[in-house]
Amino acid sequence: MAGDARGATPVSSGHLSVNSRLGELLHHPAFAGFAHLLLPWDGRTYDADTPLRSLGDLLPYHSEIRPDDMVGALNHMIDEVGAGRKVFHDFYSEAQKRALPARRFAGLFHFRGRPGAPFAVIAPGGGFSYVGSVHEGFPYALEISKRGYNAFVLKYRAGLGGDVATEDLAMALSWIFRNAGTLGLDTAGYSLWGSSAGARMAAAIGTHGVTRFGASELPKPATVVMAYTGHSDYARTDPPTFVVVGDRDGIAPPSRMAQRVDALRKAGVPVEFHIFRGVGHGFGLGTGTSAEGWVPDAVRFWQDSRRRPG
Repeated sequence: MAGDARGATPVSSGHLSVNSRLGELLHHPAFAGFAHLLLPWDGRTYDADTPLRSLGDLLPYHSEIRPDDMVGALNHMIDEVGAGRKVFHDFYSEAQKRALPARRFAGLFHFRGRPGAPFAVIAPGGGFSYVGSVHEGFPYALEISKRGYNAFVLKYRAGLGGDVATEDLAMALSWIFRNAGTLGLDTAGYSLWGSSAGARMAAAIGTHGVTRFGASELPKPATVVMAYTGHSDYARTDPPTFVVVGDRDGIAPPSRMAQRVDALRKAGVPVEFHIFRGVGHGFGLGTGTSAEGWVPDAVRFWQDSRRRPG
């Protein structure tokens, strides 16, 4: 069974800590029915006695992992469920999951902002092998929601390549647009955020739209936020783009990202580009590093982009 935990761990209905065990997370009543989608690897059996402070061991492509950031975001979801608010949504129907069983590994986590506020969708990275939501999904969403915006973290199908993952992003966007009234959000001027593999997905939608990936026509995002990816494809019609990378990134070197940034600027696309000293690939929030605070800067860029005419 997906997300099984090997071993016996006492389960509490309260908050988690960095010393809590994976078994407590996987069997926490707030996460019933979708707990396995919180963790990075599809179909993996986890050791229930692994402490949450060691979650970084499950994220081989990531760095600057801060257990407090991850656990804080998980506890926010626990509080939301405790207040009677839904945090997880299936965007594939049961019939769609029967047709393609791997779709059971897809879903959306909702971090609420102000009623009627715009939304962001976040696609974490993991080399299309796993989905690093605990490090560069949920913590981002919590920061964005604190600023009044709705934020969704996409759990996409891993291990099947970028086109399948981007198809999940396109279908998730379609679902959000269809259910915007129930969700209490504004669909105008939304943003797409991605890190590493997830940034490739967000940029692909920004360039080509969702129809390329099997969804019905939707407006393009007002902003694409890209963290540390070597993605090079672009179009003159790309949305305003916010880009971050560390100067020690050996997977997505700053020089490679700069080539795309320069191309976008020459095409007339507004771009903001930051290279942070002393950090490598997959730094997430960048807590305690030179990258700390980049998420609020990206929110500000998104706000400015929403005000631009056209």
